[in-house]
Amino acid sequence: MLDGVMLLWFILTGMSVLFVAIDIRTTPEAVVLKWGFVILTLFTGPFGAFFYVLGCREPLPGTHEQYVSATWRQVLGSTMHCAAGDGLGIIAGAAIGSLLQLEPALDIALEYVLGFGFGWTFFQAYAMRDMAGGDYGKSLKMPFIPEFYSMNILMAGMLLVSKFWIPSVAGASSPFNPAFWFIMSLSLMVGFLCAYPMNWWLVTRHLKHGMMTV
Repeated sequence: MLDGVMLLWFILTGMSVLFVAIDIRTTPEAVVLKWGFVILTLFTGPFGAFFYVLGCREPLPGTHEQYVSATWRQVLGSTMHCAAGDGLGIIAGAAIGSLLQLEPALDIALEYVLGFGFGWTFFQAYAMRDMAGGDYGKSLKMPFIPEFYSMNILMAGMLLVSKFWIPSVAGASSPFNPAFWFIMSLSLMVGFLCAYPMNWWLVTRHLKHGMMTV
């Protein structure tokens, strides 16, 4: 039964990624957030496409700024940004840790370092360098604390799923097994839901940005 569910999931995910990748090109959103939605959809399938349509896709030309101004959409953008950047690093760490057959503690440490490192230094700081006057050093300082809070909640939610479910499914610990990616996708969705309240707090206190219009 699990094989059938995974096959359906991967088919829907492929269709969702194709839709978002094509449609988002005309959405007046920052490039990093466009990539964020594509990456999020790659792991969350139709849910990512649903978040994009409901939270970011411009309903009528010239209405994007007004459309995304709602607080919950700003928080959606912030959480998506975190889940895409940090989540990609965490999942890469899990795959590498599995291939290297690392001990659980080292595996989690690798996931944390790659997740926080990629999310902070590239998806946050590099993307925000224009907001810091082009000074990358300054842009590294700006998102450090907000990223730290958001990343910790995201990863905690992901670990609750991945570290308890993967050992119970035969072969799921290997990144060469589709079950690994299926479980990591579900773990990212749970992490996303867990991180949303924290990002609400951060955005409403102007510690993190949400959606943007370009």
